[in-house]
Amino acid sequence: MTVQAIRAAAIDVLLADTPSLKCSAAHRLLRLWATGKTTVSSNKKTVDIAVPNTPGRPLRPALVNPRDVKRRRLGSVEGRIALLHAIAHIEFNAINLAADMVARFAMNRRIADAVRADFITDWVSVCDDEARHFAMINTRLIEMGSKYGDLPAHNGLWDAALSTKNDLAARLVVAPMVLEARGLDVTPKMIQNLQKFGDDASATILTTILEEEIAHVAAGAHWFSHICKNEKRSESPYFRELLATHFKGSLKPPFNEKAREKAGLPRTFYDHQPC
Repeated sequence: MTVQAIRAAAIDVLLADTPSLKCSAAHRLLRLWATGKTTVSSNKKTVDIAVPNTPGRPLRPALVNPRDVKRRRLGSVEGRIALLHAIAHIEFNAINLAADMVARFAMNRRIADAVRADFITDWVSVCDDEARHFAMINTRLIEMGSKYGDLPAHNGLWDAALSTKNDLAARLVVAPMVLEARGLDVTPKMIQNLQKFGDDASATILTTILEEEIAHVAAGAHWFSHICKNEKRSESPYFRELLATHFKGSLKPPFNEKAREKAGLPRTFYDHQPC
C-alpha cells in the first residue's frame, strides 16, 4: 500500500458525515493498512492531498458554546444519558483526530523513515478503537431510549486539534497527552458514580474504554519522545513550552497517576502546573 492510499483512506474517514459511515470508514482504514502495510519514506515523491480542516459530521447534535451544555445529576436516567452523550461526542471527535493524524502527519519529516510504518500503524489502530468506543456508547444510549445527536454538544476538542495542524509535536501534546490523558483522570470517578446508581452496563463500557485509552495516550507519549530524541530536546521543558503556546487553560488535578504512568507520562510533564 502506498502512503497516498492510506492518507486518502484516512481522509475518507474525515469526510464521512454520519456516525455509521465514519465508523465504517475507520474500520476500513485499519483493514487496508493491515493487509497492505509497507515501509514508507518521507523522501519519496508524493502527491499532495488536501486534508480538510473541517471534518464531516451529521446535522445533529447541534454545536453550542461549552457553557451552554447542561449538566444533569447521574441519579436520573436523563443525567446518565447526558453523560454518555457527552462521551459519545468525545469519541466521535476522537475518530477524526486519529484519522487526521494519519492524513496530515503520515509523511511528516519529524518521524524517522525507519519507524514511519509504526507511526501509521499506531494511529490507524487508534482510529479503529475510537470508532468501536463510539459504537459501544451509542448502542448503550439507544438501549436507554436515546441516541447520539439528541442533545447539544460543543466542538472544543476539534478546535484544539485545529490549532495544532501545522506542528506534529504540538498535536501530540494537546490531543493524546493532555486531552485524552484528562480522560484517564476523570473516568474512574464516572465509573464509580454509575455503579453507585446501579448502571453497571454503562460502567462496564467505560471501564473497557478507560483501559484502552491508556494505549492511546501511550502512543502520543511515545512519538513525542521520538521527536525529542531525534532533535535532542529535553522532553519536559519542550512539553511545557508547547502546552503554553497551544493549550488554553492549565492542567488541573486530580491526576490518575497510575494510569498516566502506564501511558508513559512522567510526573514532570504535569506537576507544578498552575491550577
